[in-house]
Amino acid sequence: MDNERPKEQGGFINNLSLVFGMVFIFFLAGCGGEDTRNDQHKTWADYGGGPDQSKYRKLDQLTKSNVHQLEVAWFYPTSDNQIYQFNPIIVDDVMYVLAKNNSLVALNATTGEEIWIHANLGGMARRGINYWESEDRNDRRLIFQMNNYLQAIDAVTGESILSFGNNGLVDLAEGLDRDPKTIARAQSGTPGKIFEDLLLLGSSTGEGYMSSPGHLRAFNVITGEMVWKFNTIPHPGEYGYDTWPKDAYRYIGGVNTWGEISVDIERGIAYYPLGSPTYDYYGADRIGSNLYGNSILALDARTGKRIWHYQVVHHDIWDYDLAAAPQLVTVNHEGKQIDAVAVASKHGFMFVFDRVTGEPLWPIEERPVPPSHVPGEEAWPTQPFPTVIPPISRQGMTSADVSNYLLTPEEREMWKGKIDSMQTGFFTPLSHEKETLSLPGAVGGVSWGNTAANPEKGMVYTITIDWPSFYERLKTKEEIQSQSPAIQGKGATIYSQNCLACHGEDRAGLSGPSLLELSGRVNMNDFKQVVISGRGEMPAFSHFDEEQIKDLYQYLEGSTARFSTQDPKEYQMPEGPVVASGGAPGGKEIRRIETQGGMFGEPYLEGVEIPSQRYYQQGWGLNYPYLINPPWSEIVAFDLNKGTIKWRRALGLDEDAAQEGGEDTGVPRAQRNGMIVTSTGLIFSTSKDGKVYAFDAEDGRELWNSTLPTGTEGIPAMYEINGRQYLVVLASTPLKFGKGESPPNEIKEENQGGYVVFALPEH
Repeated sequence: MDNERPKEQGGFINNLSLVFGMVFIFFLAGCGGEDTRNDQHKTWADYGGGPDQSKYRKLDQLTKSNVHQLEVAWFYPTSDNQIYQFNPIIVDDVMYVLAKNNSLVALNATTGEEIWIHANLGGMARRGINYWESEDRNDRRLIFQMNNYLQAIDAVTGESILSFGNNGLVDLAEGLDRDPKTIARAQSGTPGKIFEDLLLLGSSTGEGYMSSPGHLRAFNVITGEMVWKFNTIPHPGEYGYDTWPKDAYRYIGGVNTWGEISVDIERGIAYYPLGSPTYDYYGADRIGSNLYGNSILALDARTGKRIWHYQVVHHDIWDYDLAAAPQLVTVNHEGKQIDAVAVASKHGFMFVFDRVTGEPLWPIEERPVPPSHVPGEEAWPTQPFPTVIPPISRQGMTSADVSNYLLTPEEREMWKGKIDSMQTGFFTPLSHEKETLSLPGAVGGVSWGNTAANPEKGMVYTITIDWPSFYERLKTKEEIQSQSPAIQGKGATIYSQNCLACHGEDRAGLSGPSLLELSGRVNMNDFKQVVISGRGEMPAFSHFDEEQIKDLYQYLEGSTARFSTQDPKEYQMPEGPVVASGGAPGGKEIRRIETQGGMFGEPYLEGVEIPSQRYYQQGWGLNYPYLINPPWSEIVAFDLNKGTIKWRRALGLDEDAAQEGGEDTGVPRAQRNGMIVTSTGLIFSTSKDGKVYAFDAEDGRELWNSTLPTGTEGIPAMYEINGRQYLVVLASTPLKFGKGESPPNEIKEENQGGYVVFALPEH
């Protein structure tokens, strides 16, 4: 037996000289420069930069006069073809990244040299991890979600901490008002937020009937014990229970924080953006306003007690989740300094409240909105509209808004006629009789990663996208089954009903990634894991049986995608200082879910009163992101001292539209970008055109840009070591412009994706 080979189940290398050497390097790293660990605006030891999620850096080396000199200081390749959204965190001189086929890697943050690798962590939450340390710094932990478990790794050695939870694991499917065997999705794509000795955590529940509830929880970072839980679908006797039908908590799901939590550490208040109840597009089984769906919720971070809430969408039937990080800013309002929280939404509004009391800074009106004509549905008669702060996004589209780019004259006229025949209008419920056009749409507006702020100046910056959703009419179960009689057995039909909306008719990707890039690296076992458990925004399809998964797999295998038909091979250990593999024992296992009845979410629990008929929306209508006139993506700067938009500008340039004469177009499909704001008046932003930009925070002027080796998703990071300021951007996403019909750019060996770290030249 080779003693140098790590154990697959969270073991360690029996090589004390290597471990002690790494510990020595780690502690040396903390000796350089000023100790700024307690200033959240000078470090990046947390997802999104710090507890307040402002992405604001009080660092002064980079200025408007020298930012044009930025150059690549070092580059760390991911050494695979994975698409990552990971936000690096930096502690002292150590950077933690996800790379090398889902391995957690500790790097020297000034050189990119590898310190340790914990390999084989497939199923980890895609966007980031949490860092915690004890007051004496003797206990340092990286806490993360993987395959519906919480785990902890020693930040110094890279080894699993098996005293955490039950032999290193905390089962996130427990304690959610459901049998854990029926819960397919219990973790979130975002890592949560550390506050004192607690990990505050949300979840991604899925969006179908009978999804699990999105209750909010806090776990002890040392023991893994659940310290408190807040029921987002209230139980009998709890505030908000009467906004639902009787016993709704027993069968309704969602109302979850899958996005970003912000914390006021001085007051101990955590701010949660909450998503929609499920089912997303038809709510006849949840008549009422449905607290706390689509609410900003302020909780005591230590106890989970509600302080205040505000619901921005009542009885949501449009999938208008709140997901972006609430921004904590201080503003001069009516002659007083007020600590405020600003919440940007997917339906294109900015809501601003007193951070402590929850009182709106400007009036919010309840205005009448269209009723639903779908049998059984009762749309809420009014919705909240801010009265002073202008909308962030366009909120509605007509045939006059059809794009001047990327369409032939014939296509343009065809779409104008089609749009004129559809239901349109803001807050228009979907129909069971005709198609519906919605804007900003299911994935438009402002989402996770898309907010930043200068909290001292009361400025909030948002990235917004206009991506219309063209919804087919709602259908009954019987209609779907009659139109797709072979859905249980044919891969093409299964793909059309469940996958096409995100991955596209040509499988090249829409809101979801391309399935044309899986060549040679997806075997049946890996494919089954993703389908059953979900990943990122992809919901779990745990109701699929073995035959359906095989049919879908074979359909994709026979398409332009290429799958390995060989038996699953032993995980190939990456090159470098691997100290462990696989996380805690049992953390790699994929549990088969005992669902409540399959794709139509049946049956309900015994004794629950339900409507006799239910309706279903097939897909999110995202096939045509370019159909509205540009700009498709923008940065919008809000001065919340005045409640005004100070400036807005297009973010990025679509190459195909530019060839037709387009300028300042932004980019279609521009999800998952992020910003950093500096005290020297700079905004750094990634863009879906494969570039990173620097803008003047005062007026939005472009000051610098750099072309990345490929596209990028997620939030950049910024840090300083020994007086040198660094910007790190993860680039691992294939580029796609225009209609997205051409194959995405491949990441070549000589032009490989990875972590690009910029700095000023050393003198």
